[in-house]
Amino acid sequence: MIEPTEVPVRALMPADLMEAKPIYAVWELTMKCDQPCQHCGSRAGAARDAELSTEEVLEVAASLARLGCREVALIGGEAYLREDLAEIISFLARSGIRVIMQTGGRALTAERAQALRAAGLTGLGVSVDGPAHVHDELRGNVGSHAAAIRALDNARGAGLITTANTQINRLNAHLLRETCAELRSHGIQTWQVQITVPMGRAADHPEWILEPWRVVEVIDTLAAIQREALETHVSGVPFNVFANNNIGYFGPHEQLLRSRPGGGDAHWRGCRGGINAIGIESNGTVKGCPSLPTVPYAGGNVRERGLEHIWERSEEVRFARDRDASELWGHCATCYYADECRAGCSWTAHCTLGRRGNNPFCYHRVTQLKRRGIRERLVMKQRAPHVPYDHGVFELVEEAWDAPPPPPPEPVVPRNARRRLAVIPTS
Repeated sequence: MIEPTEVPVRALMPADLMEAKPIYAVWELTMKCDQPCQHCGSRAGAARDAELSTEEVLEVAASLARLGCREVALIGGEAYLREDLAEIISFLARSGIRVIMQTGGRALTAERAQALRAAGLTGLGVSVDGPAHVHDELRGNVGSHAAAIRALDNARGAGLITTANTQINRLNAHLLRETCAELRSHGIQTWQVQITVPMGRAADHPEWILEPWRVVEVIDTLAAIQREALETHVSGVPFNVFANNNIGYFGPHEQLLRSRPGGGDAHWRGCRGGINAIGIESNGTVKGCPSLPTVPYAGGNVRERGLEHIWERSEEVRFARDRDASELWGHCATCYYADECRAGCSWTAHCTLGRRGNNPFCYHRVTQLKRRGIRERLVMKQRAPHVPYDHGVFELVEEAWDAPPPPPPEPVVPRNARRRLAVIPTS
């Protein structure tokens, strides 16, 4: 099995903080997908009408190398549904870029894992959103959980570094320990966690989105898991809880959940979209971060302008380079950490409240409001328009901290109207 490097290639070094460089790229190679995930931010399913050809993909890959990219995460849809995937991986690897892939794992067979490893793939991250009954509900089909676990085993058997990604929401927030224990038993080295954001199909399910005040209990639980993990390994496999960009901010566990074991202390430094990260959609649209909604953040298309030109000159891509704390609003504009934090994750803020600059999913914010006996609740005001990477708009309502929990909102899409695939075989 490949051992992780002492310093991950996408880890930001002091010099990286001094200039804008797309060190980490997330590249959606296709929108084609083999699962109907009910919280999919891109609403993946069918391929886009005009996805980049192999030749165009390799041209963009060469541009990434010239720009100094060190790691590319290939995503979909399902990236393995592209017949030229091995060729793309091989080209990136030969260009000196570490290549990993994120997958739902439905058809990640042992043979496919071995072929991707031979092409130059280094690591595989599999999305697992809780125990089977929760995961399959979120993914929209029975057997998805079993397939994801098989994918982890197949990838590890092929010699790939294996990680898992979990979205945290009302269905699984109370099951974090059970989820982690299962994943560790299958040898993952990193557990990447993030809060489910009301983007794409997730915006159709406001009943799944955590109320902002619940982030404190979630982060406290993750911190406890991390502390326990630092004291013990399962079968000698190193393990780390990695807080993604919308887990935080500036609470008592900030450094614990952002620091890499043995890598020194770290903390949230503001959105890095368009500074050290870049997102590319399968039709060539470029964004500063792959998760950002497309309409307000599309910085151009590689078919019309070169990637280097877009990276350097697009206002939409470089927004985080050019802004300051003056764009903050609401509670975040008054926060002690405003200049450093810049309202946390731009994707989460924009897809929740309709624009960045104010983020209620914040440990520090929740605890400060609690001291005043207040908590914030989300109320949907505008539905998503049902296009890829879309979102609705919520508003924040303040209420007493000890107010009775309101009933969850109704789903925008009735449960009996969801499309379901056939049951995935478990063997």
